Amino acid sequence: MKRVLVTGAGGMLGQDAVAAIAGRGHSVFGLARAELDITDAASVEDAVRELRPDAIVNCAAWTDVDGAESDERGAMRVNDTAAGIVAATAAAHGASILYVSSDYVFDGTKGSAYVESDLPAAISAYGRSKQAGETSTQIGNPRHFIVRSSWLFGTGGPNFVETMLRVGADQPEVIVVSDQEASPTYTPHLAQALALVIESEDYGIHHIAAGGRCSWFDYAQEIFDQAGFDTRVMSGTTEMLGRPAPRPPLSLLASERPDPITLPEWRQGLSEYLSAREARAGV
Repeated sequence: MKRVLVTGAGGMLGQDAVAAIAGRGHSVFGLARAELDITDAASVEDAVRELRPDAIVNCAAWTDVDGAESDERGAMRVNDTAAGIVAATAAAHGASILYVSSDYVFDGTKGSAYVESDLPAAISAYGRSKQAGETSTQIGNPRHFIVRSSWLFGTGGPNFVETMLRVGADQPEVIVVSDQEASPTYTPHLAQALALVIESEDYGIHHIAAGGRCSWFDYAQEIFDQAGFDTRVMSGTTEMLGRPAPRPPLSLLASERPDPITLPEWRQGLSEYLSAREARAGV
């Protein structure tokens, strides 16, 4: 039984992390952004002193990949500077820290899956902010966990699945890039893994993403197939769609740990998402 503080508890992953950690019998204190601004060192100190957590799971993050290109300083303030504040404050009060990171810390040119010991080389402002946040967390607290995952989706926030379902309801066809590949990861699955990680003393970097791989094009097709939509998916390139932030072409994550935590295959996550979405709509 641990006392666990989850920052960013109002976000997509944060909501599921609170539920998963509580489901394993821990005392969980979930603070959303309105309740705890992690960029405010005094507020972080007050919260940690009052709640006395054994572990902090930092789910508070700047997640707007394209928006970070025009405001890298803003992304760094949340994903790097504030992450360092949370990590150091946790250390000062005897707590471990878990920082949620991203496959976007890699440039995607390796040609195969990245493992924990591969050196990051981010190509976007968002990726650089997460890479810097990893370092600040490591420096701030020796008892740190860095959990990298990829292409998160869940019922608690905006995501690619919801975007496709919205477009598919209004349009007969959609163009989706086929030259980026990774593993779409369902946040309740990742949240269960985070709960396991903080129960351990396996400090350091963990790669935890869904099983399997796909492109955004494959992903969109599967979404429409499972949802029963007739929407036609046309293949595009990253260059054609001209997004502000560059993306890694192949950012698969694999683990070199002796006993890695594995997650279900991405199609299973999608199926569970659609079922949960339908159940919510029926409430």
